[in-house]
Amino acid sequence: MSRWQPGARERLERAALDLFLEQGFTETTVPQITARAGLTTRTFFRHFADKREVLFAGEEMVPELVARFMAEAPPSLGPMELITEGLAPAVAEIFEGRGLDYLLRRRAAIDAEPALHERELRKFALMSAALERGFRDRGADDLTARLAAEIAVTAVRIAVTRWLDQQGDPDLPATVNQTLAAMRRLTST
Repeated sequence: MSRWQPGARERLERAALDLFLEQGFTETTVPQITARAGLTTRTFFRHFADKREVLFAGEEMVPELVARFMAEAPPSLGPMELITEGLAPAVAEIFEGRGLDYLLRRRAAIDAEPALHERELRKFALMSAALERGFRDRGADDLTARLAAEIAVTAVRIAVTRWLDQQGDPDLPATVNQTLAAMRRLTST
């Protein structure tokens, strides 16, 4: 096996995703993934705790990215201004880095396996908790921090879904901004 070639993690991700889409998540085993990638099972476990982590790797970075986004925002911005003016670039950084094709395939694998839906929601729960903490750190009261965080996460979830449904057209920041504009129209009436 060519275990010392560069890009082992990416090869494992690609092989796992291919197998999840071909035969289903439940039916896919770690030895099948490593065989497809041309790597050892030991190499797999150096990169991932289990096969679910192939789909959800990186979610632990979401709170860190959100904290950085909140810290870099001008202190003069209130919660809704922060959401409407700064959310699109932050969301793009979190989601676009993986590439549209990967995200579409990942969504298809998760959609095909009901047991993975809860884990997908965890990423948004982590984002919400980090945003809520950030709004509190910026001086928002508990209710305002919670509402702003939930509004932001709902807008992100809807925007990302719309963006994937449109296969990346328009770009993700534009889709986030369109979603936020719809939210503003809805709440202003």
